[in-house]
Amino acid sequence: MESHDIVGLFIVLGTAVILPITIIFLALRGKMASERNRKEIILAALEKNADIDIEELVRKMNKPEKLLKEKLLEKLQWGMLAFILGVGMIGYGIYLNCNLVGGSTDPLVSISIGLVLLAVGIAFLANYQIGKKMLAKEMEAEERNLRQA
Repeated sequence: MESHDIVGLFIVLGTAVILPITIIFLALRGKMASERNRKEIILAALEKNADIDIEELVRKMNKPEKLLKEKLLEKLQWGMLAFILGVGMIGYGIYLNCNLVGGSTDPLVSISIGLVLLAVGIAFLANYQIGKKMLAKEMEAEERNLRQA
């Protein structure tokens, strides 16, 4: 076995095994530290003022990062982007196929990638439409809660 093969093996193992494990470890460690800090804040608030409403404090600390409406609009944005890129890739593949350009790009690869992007875009757009109908009441309640706060 050559040293070139061993280096390649280490690169693959590092990328496929060690990197994902490290990322997951760091993410979990961050979440645990965040939970520990929240617990300390709640305990400190209880020590200073025993009459404090714990439920209200926890609710204020657990505000969602994004509103439902923002999440749905993000799905719409990604759906439109993937749809447009898919149509563009399919068009590019058809252009390559029709003109028989002497390049090294196979038109079927471009068309295949375009079809995958098109399917992903359609899935995101369908998810947006269905989510908008199903979550209409929750979004209204979320907006009312924001106005009251």
